[in-house]
Formats: sequence, structure tokens, C-alpha cells
Amino acid sequence: MNTNMAVCIAVIAKENYPLYIRSVPTQNELKFHYTVHTSLDVVEEKISAVGKALGDQRELYLGLLYPTEDYKVYGCSGSCTTRLLTLCVTRSTILETPFNPRPSMGLFLE
Repeated sequence: MNTNMAVCIAVIAKENYPLYIRSVPTQNELKFHYTVHTSLDVVEEKISAVGKALGDQRELYLGLLYPTEDYKVYGCSGSCTTRLLTLCVTRSTILETPFNPRPSMGLFLE
């Protein structure tokens, strides 16, 4: 089972710079800022590709922009060309839970 939790939200201006960045765990704030800035290039590429393919119509949901080992960045574009980026942490809850061999030992003792 995977958990998706938003750890950072960024509002991006029309000129492609962050207006507002808010992250929940402040100890990784610099890493989140870096991830948001690196995904801005992908936002520009997706918007220009969609704009050329559809003419004047805009796709509001940009989808997965920048996956890393621990985080995934999703984006959407507003009608006035402001963009919203969401940085989600994705880890398996099975890997985060420490393994306790005691409950499974009962299977072998019977």
C-alpha cells in the first residue's frame, strides 16, 4: 500500500517564478525549493507542447512533472496562467514499518 502526502505547495507566476512556497517539514525546505525550481522547466515544456497541439485550449491538469526517489511533483495550470505545484512524498508503508518477526513465528512453532 502506498501513501501519498503533500509536503510542499508552490504557486508559480505567469513569468515562471515562485510566488509562494509552503512546506510542512521545515527541515527539508531547501530540498523542496530545489525540487520545485527544477520542475519549472518541465512545466514550461508541457505547456508549450499542449499549446501547440491544441491551439488556444489549455489543459488545466499537467500531471506528473518530476518524479524522484522520494517525491513526485504534480502540477496544474489556472485560467490566468498561474500554476500550482504539489510535491508529494511517496514511500511504501511496508518499508517504513519496522519488521517484527514475533507474530510470524507462531506459524512455524505449531
